[in-house]
Amino acid sequence: MSSSVAHDSNPNNLDALWKPFSANRQFKANPRMLVGAKGMYYTSHDGRQVLDGTAGLWCVNAGHCNDHIVSAVQAQVARMDYSKAFQMGHPAEFELAARLVATTPGDLDHVFFGNSGSEAVDTALKIALAYHRLRGEGSRSRLIGREKGYHGVGFGGISVGGMVNNRKFFGPMLSGVDHLPATYSREHQAYTRGEPDWGVHLADDLERLVGLHDASTIAAVIVEPVSGSAGVLIPPKGYLKRLREICDKHGILLIFDEVITGFGRLGATFGAEYFDVLPDIMTTAKGLTNGTVPMSAVFVRKHVYEAFMDNSPEGAIELFHGYTYSGHPLACAAGLATLDVYRDEGLFDRAAAMAPYWEDAAHSLKGTKNIVDIRTIGLVAGIEMEPRPGAPGARGHEVFTKCYEAGVLVRATGDIIAASPPLIIETHEIDKLFETLGRIIGEVD
Repeated sequence: MSSSVAHDSNPNNLDALWKPFSANRQFKANPRMLVGAKGMYYTSHDGRQVLDGTAGLWCVNAGHCNDHIVSAVQAQVARMDYSKAFQMGHPAEFELAARLVATTPGDLDHVFFGNSGSEAVDTALKIALAYHRLRGEGSRSRLIGREKGYHGVGFGGISVGGMVNNRKFFGPMLSGVDHLPATYSREHQAYTRGEPDWGVHLADDLERLVGLHDASTIAAVIVEPVSGSAGVLIPPKGYLKRLREICDKHGILLIFDEVITGFGRLGATFGAEYFDVLPDIMTTAKGLTNGTVPMSAVFVRKHVYEAFMDNSPEGAIELFHGYTYSGHPLACAAGLATLDVYRDEGLFDRAAAMAPYWEDAAHSLKGTKNIVDIRTIGLVAGIEMEPRPGAPGARGHEVFTKCYEAGVLVRATGDIIAASPPLIIETHEIDKLFETLGRIIGEVD
């Protein structure tokens, strides 16, 4: 294929591609093509500049096509394109691992690389199950997720996840999985800024599940510190700390899925830091490489890692798990350069400083026709709209498409608009985002 065809901004055949999480027939009837990106903006196929209000897909935290990251990836692909992941290594994967664990809280001081958030979750679940077996507690095979949770699209992730459409088509999934209740109640939490006051008691449902299944059967609990894909659902004050206490009481591992909250989204490096709760295992992806090259990282605490090292024979493979592209050289180059940018530009502190302005701008939409709730934390906002009778999600999709036509990219998850911009956003761009969003939400029928 010639380069001109490969980069054609107006492809003449859309039939072959089956797009993910997309209404393919609807999209192909009126495709939205992006052909370039820089900083806070995409370039559309018709030459318009589109403000990126979603950091790509929660991942481009340092802005698009950052020169330092681009140069690092270009240099790496010219030096070495691929290095075998099993029984071989390359310097950059060790350098990246060391730099990453220097940023993690507590003793989350070992990291396992994958290629996506979905892979990270399945990796974390497998580590949790194997950990207990190595310690002589193989009866601990049950996994606890949460309603409305999103943990990627692997069978492990959709089993512990709690989003109905991600589950209902795919059979019984993993056995031995149960779910905590979702933490959101519009009646008690509407228009909350940050953590809601109501709902800490919902963590105590874990005690009910322990009573139902017995602690000796439960391996791990997995939750997102902030549920992003479900529509920006923020944990009640004290909720995550209470989960930690109950897990400690019963010897259950606590897993934080920080694929979205990791790397500055809340104004702290990780949600674990923001909420001051230390998980045993933590999954990350997205902002790890600024979305430039796919990569994920699973962090484990010292006691988890040492269980594998201490209970495996000398010379044996301690964990029979991994991916062809674990620690890929290009991904490592992107990750190292991304960490440079986060540090040198102080982007996490910048996000924390910008959060109050973002929060005020989002909540200024209260009272707009069709809006029933607004939720904000860090540089994240969920704007929830009243569904159209008999057509859930239709209003959200229309707002998404009309915002794009108006030069602002947001994300619709059902009838909730999620906004999560690159951390480099300026105040005038925040104004444009929410002014456009408010006007269009108020205009749609």
